[in-house]
Amino acid sequence: MMLKIKRVPTVVSNYQKEEAEDATVGCGRNCLRSCCLTGAKLPLYAFDKSSKVGGEKKKEPPVDFLESLLLGQWEDRMQRGLFRYDVTACETKVIPGEYGFIAQLNEGRHLKKRPTEFRVDKVLQPFDENKFNFTKVGQEEVLFQFEASENNEAQFFPNAPIDVDNSPSVVAINVSPIEYGHVLLIPRILECLPQRIDRESFLLALYMGAEAGNPYFRLGYNSLGAFATINHLHFQAYYLATPFPIERAPSKKITTTSSGVKISDILNYPVRGLVFEGGDTMEDLSNVVSDSCICLQENNIPYNVLIADSGKRVFLFPQCYAEKQALGEVSSEILDTQVNPAVWEISGHMVLKRKQDYEEASEENAWRLLAEVSLSEERFQEVKEMIFEAILCKAEEETVTEIPFEESAVAPQSHEEVDACKGSQPAMVPV
Repeated sequence: MMLKIKRVPTVVSNYQKEEAEDATVGCGRNCLRSCCLTGAKLPLYAFDKSSKVGGEKKKEPPVDFLESLLLGQWEDRMQRGLFRYDVTACETKVIPGEYGFIAQLNEGRHLKKRPTEFRVDKVLQPFDENKFNFTKVGQEEVLFQFEASENNEAQFFPNAPIDVDNSPSVVAINVSPIEYGHVLLIPRILECLPQRIDRESFLLALYMGAEAGNPYFRLGYNSLGAFATINHLHFQAYYLATPFPIERAPSKKITTTSSGVKISDILNYPVRGLVFEGGDTMEDLSNVVSDSCICLQENNIPYNVLIADSGKRVFLFPQCYAEKQALGEVSSEILDTQVNPAVWEISGHMVLKRKQDYEEASEENAWRLLAEVSLSEERFQEVKEMIFEAILCKAEEETVTEIPFEESAVAPQSHEEVDACKGSQPAMVPV
């Protein structure tokens, strides 16, 4: 699917305006905190939620979301010099082999990328405003606001006020990009949510994948402990015009939920995981996946998520690399590569930091590294049971909630069973 980038008018940020405005207003950094938001405006793309049911769009959007808006604006920021390096100059190749792992040589990223500022052994940690978060970025790094339309019709406003009282979700550049068009989706940015999945935010990420409508534009999520580096809720996304190895991996159906979501085991892949697809609506798919993620994070199990096929297919990987690393169980040969296997690496896009590793890249080497990420078969089965129990309990809770008691055939003991489900998961899966 070839791209033909078309530019849309770029909104000049407050930082760049040359009018006779007081340059000392706010903190002077043109950030996204209260000190600089008065009168601030950014583009707003309002997507049509109703058009995503069944995966069919009812009418053409006012501007091409992916090619003209997202990638066009991303290229504009590249020309302005807002990135820490030119990712388009990085060498990339497809490694020969059955799966077609992708190797990129990015020697500068680990030197210029922001270091992790929190513990890696706790998946849930409170937001800390004293550490870096996305309200501290300059408004010029934000491409647009991304919100649901109020009238079930996609709309684009090139110069919309930032509604501080109703915290907007925004799409911003990743200043340390992995690939072309690398952006961040930051749900309800002003609420300063920590890096943890919730139903509303995950559904927003699926809508973004659907709005892009291109299988080569994927979204990813890293939990704390699974190589997220900033404890402020965000998803990553970028465009790469080649299949990911994980998208080629076979799978075996485990079950289909009552809402039509098919859950399968991923087969013949170095990292054990689950794949979710289908559902009567996009919200059905989102709820099952987000409930699975919530189960993992509440049980302190690090994980990564890949949203593929324009939001129609989601891969979930519980992982243990940081844990094994802390226990001294990862070989020095693998540690020397300095590769942190997050969602993109697990999906088969290997971002390498040393020229030697790039030149010697092979499917065998990629497989060996990713195998260190995976849970053991025994532990993975325990985690799966935990996930399915959480999904079932949530479904039962919602059934009881939605049906008035006097009209329900549910016996009183069923309520007790639902309550029992809430506290049935152990605090942590044993190593």
